[in-house]
Amino acid sequence: MKTKYFKYINGLALACVLLVSCNKEVLDRPPLTSIIDGEFWRGEDDVRMYANAYYTNFFTGYNSGFGVDYTPVRGYTFSDDLTGKNVQINFESSIPTSRGSVAEAADWMGTYAGPTWTFAWIRKSNVMIDRLDNVVKPKMTTEAYNHWSAVARFYRGFEYSRLVSVFGDVPYFDKVPLDTDLPYLFKDRDSRGVVMDKVYDDFKFVMANMRENDGVQVLNRYIAAAFISRLMLFEGTYEHYHGIDAARAKKYLELAVEAANYVIASNRYNFSRDFKSIFSSDNLAGHPEVLLYRTYDAALGVTHSIGSYQNGTEVVGVDANLVLMKSFIINDGKVWQNSGVAGANSFTIADMVKTRDPRFEASFYDKALPASATLLYGFKYASREALTFIGKTYPAAWGSNTNTSDAPIIRLGEVVLNWIEAKAVLAQYFSGPAVTQADIDKSINAIRNRPLDAAAIAKGVVKTAPLNLGILPVDPARDSDVPELIWEIRRERRMEFVFEYSRLLDLKRWKKLNYMNFSTNPDYFLGPWVNVQTEASVYLTPANATAKNVKVKKADGTVVTYDGTNAAAMVGYWMVTNATNRNAFTDRAYLAPVGQAQIIQYQDKGYKLTQTTGW
Repeated sequence: MKTKYFKYINGLALACVLLVSCNKEVLDRPPLTSIIDGEFWRGEDDVRMYANAYYTNFFTGYNSGFGVDYTPVRGYTFSDDLTGKNVQINFESSIPTSRGSVAEAADWMGTYAGPTWTFAWIRKSNVMIDRLDNVVKPKMTTEAYNHWSAVARFYRGFEYSRLVSVFGDVPYFDKVPLDTDLPYLFKDRDSRGVVMDKVYDDFKFVMANMRENDGVQVLNRYIAAAFISRLMLFEGTYEHYHGIDAARAKKYLELAVEAANYVIASNRYNFSRDFKSIFSSDNLAGHPEVLLYRTYDAALGVTHSIGSYQNGTEVVGVDANLVLMKSFIINDGKVWQNSGVAGANSFTIADMVKTRDPRFEASFYDKALPASATLLYGFKYASREALTFIGKTYPAAWGSNTNTSDAPIIRLGEVVLNWIEAKAVLAQYFSGPAVTQADIDKSINAIRNRPLDAAAIAKGVVKTAPLNLGILPVDPARDSDVPELIWEIRRERRMEFVFEYSRLLDLKRWKKLNYMNFSTNPDYFLGPWVNVQTEASVYLTPANATAKNVKVKKADGTVVTYDGTNAAAMVGYWMVTNATNRNAFTDRAYLAPVGQAQIIQYQDKGYKLTQTTGW
């Protein structure tokens, strides 16, 4: 039975519901930034209660209800992996009227995969640090003080990492200013390097002082280290590939390796469960690969909708394209162009299920579904049972916004891929230690050796052959500026993180946003190879024949359009309905502009806020 007491992930409000002890005295306390908030900061329990509020903002999981911020499937829908009907989602093309908020409610921008121009969570962390230093410290042991300082600094570093990923240079605040301190409140941006050096210092403090165990389902050093590996990998590779600062890139990448290795070397986590179990389980308690998860329970009114949008019926609007399909490795460890596996060069869904890495079968339904714009329907986040309700009434667990599957927040699969990429980049460009076969075996090959569940085995799915450093795949699609090993690590990330947080952020840090220009490859507008008459006959209607919008492309590039008389000829790569490229964009799309209102706000106070470069 699912645990019903989960006060940390779901925050203070849920704690009040569960404990039924949030009395009037507690609820009537004055704001924590008031001059009498010393009445709140009485000891470690109060500090813990204050810190609980961070969880749903930074560990969003599947959000709640129909919420989409920072969620897989419905939130992270802007990448080169996914194609929708008609024109593709565009990059921002003009400076917004306003961009910012003083609220603490989670807010983000999907086309940047990060937050708006708000420093509410930075202030919250600075308040916590200030109160620890000036109010609570005498009431705590040194160990407790160091731990909670590490917690506050972790969240401050986390939020600054996200802000920098969106805006580049941002003002750095490390104290709680008086309302009258206008020069500090309205300071201009600090350089990206200055900010991230401060983040680096915060993360080093975390690695030295956060508790390794502070209770079940509570932030600890292992969880923090996993996130540090993510955030430092992003910044280290961004600084490197964008040519910003080689010394800083090296420093951040070394911390990414250190943090990831801390998790890996602990031997607390392993790959002894199948891939699909991570994303569609009603209870992730004890899952050996998951460091932290968010629990959902209908009895507590904490549910989500992410599983519903992969239940075979609901429409997301953007779906896996042929470019993504072609990136999946064949189970013999070779790319499809060079594999000897029967059916390796086939892009029917049935053949891809049997010949590709098992993560393909675990991520996509094994039949064409019209609910997908490309006919390849994602079901990574729905159980196998959920797909049995297509055409029927769905149970609450897989319909509407009443889903109760638990959400993995951070897992070992990401940690090892962060680790191996950081090591490979250090070795390739910074004279770091060479990547060894043992390194590959601990990371990529450990992932590939996950067990398969019975349903996958019954379909003929087999594990992918190990990656061998001496015989790396020869991929004719590899970018010439990317070394073979790093190319394969990037492929592994793409297969591992389909529908998750990383693809757009990966393109940004690798300086590969040009992949979002779909005019560079016609496969972006295609789905799998289908026989429309037998696999998607719902499209063969008189209205579509008149509209001439149902098309397939033959292997030789010939396009066949349904005209009402040629159903038998509708065999080929599915052409996404009326799909066209997004508007042209430039390198300024790597970073977001600040709103006009924020610029004017500074001006009204006699200060200047510099606009983002290129805007």
